Amino acid sequence: MNVLWIMADQLRWDYLSCYGATHIDTPNIDWLASQSVRFDKAYVQSPICGPSRMSFYTGRYVRSHGSTWNGFPLRVGEPTLGDHLREVGAKCALVGKTHMTPDAEGMKRLGITPESTIGALVAQCGFEEYVRDDGTNHSDYPGRRAEDYDQYLRDHGMDGDNPWEEWANTGISPEGEMRSGWALENAPLPARVPKEHSETAWLTTRGIEFIEEQGEQPWLCHLSYIKPHWPYLAPAPYNDMYGASDLPPVNRSDAERSTDHPLMQAWMDMRVSQTFSRDEVRDIVAPVYMGLIKELDDQMGRLFAYLRETGRMDDTMIVFCADHGDNMGDHWMGEKDLFFDCSAKIPLIVYDPRAEADSTRGTASDALVEGIDLAPTFVELMGGEAKPHIMEGRSLSPLLHGTGADWRTYAVSEYDYATRKARRPVGVDQGDARLAMIYDGRWKYIHVEHMRPMLFDLETDPGELTDLATDPAYADEITRLAALHFEWSRKHHNRITRSAAAVEAMTDRGEPPGIFIGYVDSDEMAAAGKSVPPHTTG
Repeated sequence: MNVLWIMADQLRWDYLSCYGATHIDTPNIDWLASQSVRFDKAYVQSPICGPSRMSFYTGRYVRSHGSTWNGFPLRVGEPTLGDHLREVGAKCALVGKTHMTPDAEGMKRLGITPESTIGALVAQCGFEEYVRDDGTNHSDYPGRRAEDYDQYLRDHGMDGDNPWEEWANTGISPEGEMRSGWALENAPLPARVPKEHSETAWLTTRGIEFIEEQGEQPWLCHLSYIKPHWPYLAPAPYNDMYGASDLPPVNRSDAERSTDHPLMQAWMDMRVSQTFSRDEVRDIVAPVYMGLIKELDDQMGRLFAYLRETGRMDDTMIVFCADHGDNMGDHWMGEKDLFFDCSAKIPLIVYDPRAEADSTRGTASDALVEGIDLAPTFVELMGGEAKPHIMEGRSLSPLLHGTGADWRTYAVSEYDYATRKARRPVGVDQGDARLAMIYDGRWKYIHVEHMRPMLFDLETDPGELTDLATDPAYADEITRLAALHFEWSRKHHNRITRSAAAVEAMTDRGEPPGIFIGYVDSDEMAAAGKSVPPHTTG
């Protein structure tokens, strides 16, 4: 069995028609869902690219792997999916984005050079690099790379100091002027790059090329797309395929804007939140966001047609997901911050080619699924042993095969806002700037260090517009969910060098050989099967 793991960056679950969206049609992703299990309550471990992906790639919570923000390196030695798959003889390759920042100091301390075989794997989060594309190669943002795509553009006559910037993310005004895609007012302009050479089309081609080159060795290909992540700029015809009239209503309320929660007030006062709270901005940016999603869906059609024509649907698990969503003006916020469903909940569609999955094809699951569940799913698919002492997620196979009765009762997500400007107005030290979400399928509880929590009832308030935490009627729910947070916090998460089976064996064996603790005399030692040291009489 092989794995094609497709990830779209910053893709909202509710902008796919298979998840009920009526303002956009995504027939190719819908087709995959018709052959798969669609998970309706899938949550990332952090609604930010870097820490979310590090959890996907390790199968571990953010508090466990420690890479809590973009650009915070995953420490050298942290076990990754690639490490686990290589143990069972499978290749683990990257085509696209990881947002991985190498632990250069840790590698130097251990004498690992980036040019070595081990160093290359450590620097790429355990992946063998087929193509690396992080969406920018600006010198001020170290670790982000787009050299491969730059070279492709140059090979097709699109040259420049920074082709990624100058072609894929620069628009052309009606007067023929070049306009930066970073300026939101330029979002409706067509990108200079033709659609057949866009980043999305190019990554699809490279993914197909990778699959074509594979022999008998089992493989996992992480086909990781940049879009629909900002800059919000699309090639024609996707740039003006939709308009403001096609948008769903914005999801926010006046009560949210006047909240008494100091952190939420500070968050809504940040520049990006104020910008996306302006209707005239959302009305030009969100249609282009939809166009980027439509382009992605069209490329999925090309990819899935290739898999059907080559018979790869028979031996390849296909996973389609996102690393987080996009607030897009909902809740008076921009970007992908915090734990509202538009940000922390993701689309997750899993096609399992095994016959055991036939009974669940085309179904939806309400199980509480986390991003960390994918790594153990892939290891199990390829014949590896479960490693619950290392990977904190659970294989999805029981849910894919209709046999999963015992499942988790709550999902967890975390957020380190130490680098966010919202920390300054509320006077929180960087060491305390942390949030945690506990969601049990109905109630969503947000722990805020040094401040009151937040509470939402998604059964009666699916839009998450009313914070119930200050209402005494819900004090019992606050207490119950806070206890779940404490329960989760107390679990082992760094005892990863000894499995549970090894610990059990050590318990039964007692003290190691040569250690004699608590014995009164040699007779008692002999009765316990302990040999008296030969140079003594006991």
